[in-house]
Parts: sequence; C-alpha cells; structure tokens
Amino acid sequence: MEVLAILIPVSLFLGGLGLAAFFWTLKSKQYDDPKGDAHRILSDEYDDKPKP
Repeated sequence: MEVLAILIPVSLFLGGLGLAAFFWTLKSKQYDDPKGDAHRILSDEYDDKPKP
C-alpha cells in the first residue's frame, strides 16, 4: 500500500504532462488543415514515387 503513495502522484504528473502537451499542440495549430485532405483525396497526382 505504501507504493500507492508514489504511484498516484507520478501517474497524475504524467497525465498532466500529456494533457499539457495536447493543449500545446492545439495552441500551435498542428491539427488545422481545413482544405488539405479535401483537396488531396480529389487530386489526380499520386505520391507513390519521389519527385526527381
């Protein structure tokens, strides 16, 4: 039971760290691509081969 005194704060800290990283990605607009996927799916150009 004494191990819970260590594991609970560590897990709360790591969860908070993950939540802070998620909010940072939202703030830095890493998920904003409103037109990219819509145009990419309709494009005739394929990305199968690297461009020279």
